[in-house]
Amino acid sequence: MTHPPKASLAQRQILLAEDEYFIMQDLRSGLQALGATVVGPAPSVAGALALIAGAPRIDAAVLDINLRGETIYPVADMLSARGIPFLFATGYSNAVIDEPYRGVPACEKPIDMRELARLLVDLLPA
Repeated sequence: MTHPPKASLAQRQILLAEDEYFIMQDLRSGLQALGATVVGPAPSVAGALALIAGAPRIDAAVLDINLRGETIYPVADMLSARGIPFLFATGYSNAVIDEPYRGVPACEKPIDMRELARLLVDLLPA
């Protein structure tokens, strides 16, 4: 049985951290088509950290685990400290995700926008 989503992506501020141009474009377009405002995108860990520090509001985040050879975990830590939910969009299997983050929802690349949207909606308060 399918349950209706408890929230929507309309009017939500979604941080996008992705370093692969075409994937980033697809994700940005897909999120915007669902009514979200994309914060970023950030192609680096430093860029994502700067966006978090400077953004007046971020409702959730989509994070690639590896940005230009750096792991995204400092960004995940900052989001967690601020109570901002996030998910991983990655080509990595759950086995290579650092232990503290294994419970974080993840979409495997190539990303299915319906699955990504469902996971994001589940992270957001109603």
